[in-house]
Amino acid sequence: MTFILSSGRTISQGAFVEHKLSQGYRNATSTLFIHPMDLFELGIESGDRVRVTSAYGSVVLTTEETVDLKEKCVFIALGPFANAITGGYTHATGMPDYKDIIVEIEPTDDPILKVWDLMEMVGGLRYGH
Repeated sequence: MTFILSSGRTISQGAFVEHKLSQGYRNATSTLFIHPMDLFELGIESGDRVRVTSAYGSVVLTTEETVDLKEKCVFIALGPFANAITGGYTHATGMPDYKDIIVEIEPTDDPILKVWDLMEMVGGLRYGH
């Protein structure tokens, strides 16, 4: 199914910004907020995993229902998962488009990647920390 994705800062994402390899940061940035009717149409429940695919990439996320979004509109906190599907074109502003991205969403049983694994998938390298 086709949706419009927006991303932005959230309190929970910001609380872990100093701990980007933590489970808390991974949870905060790999949650897709979605309207309950959209979950129903996808045949899944809140907490189930979905694959979100854009023209730029694909990631697996956990769903969380919310009535704060319109149907067919979804939201993800800024972070490595959002970056993997938003692309890098900045229109010469230095900031890529984080709003109104067309995505396809489908249920999946695939696991959510750890941040290290996601970074390698998109071309990054592990380093000692």
